[in-house]
Amino acid sequence: MRKLYKIAVVGATGLIGRKLIKVLEKRNFPAKEITLFASEKSVGRCIYALGKHRPVKTLNENAFNGLDIVFFCAGSDISKTYTPIAIKCGAFVIDNSSAFRKIDEIPLIIPEINGNILKNYNGKIISNPNCSTAISVLPLKTLDDNFGIKRIIYTSFQAVSGSGNKGIRDLKRCLNGNKPQFYPVNICKNCLPQIGNFSIFGYTEEELKMVDETRKILGKQIPISATCVRVPIENCHGVSISVELEKPYLDEEIRGIFATTKGITISDIPLCENANNKDEVLVGRIKRSFAFENGVDFYCVGDNTLKGATLNAVQIAEKLISFNKI
Repeated sequence: MRKLYKIAVVGATGLIGRKLIKVLEKRNFPAKEITLFASEKSVGRCIYALGKHRPVKTLNENAFNGLDIVFFCAGSDISKTYTPIAIKCGAFVIDNSSAFRKIDEIPLIIPEINGNILKNYNGKIISNPNCSTAISVLPLKTLDDNFGIKRIIYTSFQAVSGSGNKGIRDLKRCLNGNKPQFYPVNICKNCLPQIGNFSIFGYTEEELKMVDETRKILGKQIPISATCVRVPIENCHGVSISVELEKPYLDEEIRGIFATTKGITISDIPLCENANNKDEVLVGRIKRSFAFENGVDFYCVGDNTLKGATLNAVQIAEKLISFNKI
């Protein structure tokens, strides 16, 4: 008989929380019980999850008693405050925020790439990568395995769903002729080359996430540059990637390697509408770089709310179960 688990979703009323619930249902996750948590203003609401309508509860020091897995989908501050409580209660935490990604001892996991780390991991926190990183590193990992990577240049084109429901509402607001309330510009008429606050060297927070997280997942301190742009698309991120490889390659080798990599689908012209609600990352526009020796350019698109967030989180939980960690 299959073992069943007591799980919880923190931030269950948000865009990512709701989508995570759908992923759990779609993948027939072995849940015995599911508890839904959100902010005080959502308490009393009911959300349909795993076969029935369930009440939304508020977080407190006793909220995690008896739980096996807690999915955090509510931002860094909530994760930092309540993760220690969940762990003290014995639960595994799979965190979608950036709260723990830079901590060396806490694994940053894309199951197809480095999920085996969890086999010998004795901690209780696992971090989910940034959405653009998760989409980009799948094709990069297979290139690194076969040819080695010397350097990477990213340019991302990120949908408003990356900002959650506030971003989606602002796009719709502007499309209806109203002024923006969330973004600093009319997002339906602009591509905004700023995601997050500016940090050192003129990089934004989002750009530094892509740099740092790619290095951590690949396990290589390679030179990486990133420019992240918010675009007037509701869902799915696109990323243009230029890579300098350590070894020479034949053009047909690259396409063949991508075509046989789990989680990747080859598409001559990868489009957001074709990636929407798809588990796979679409990869196309593959061409030899004119800028680098042994360089290759390609474009990938993925559903940032799935492989970039919720699907990856559920796959992490499934990996823990497969290794009998829970």
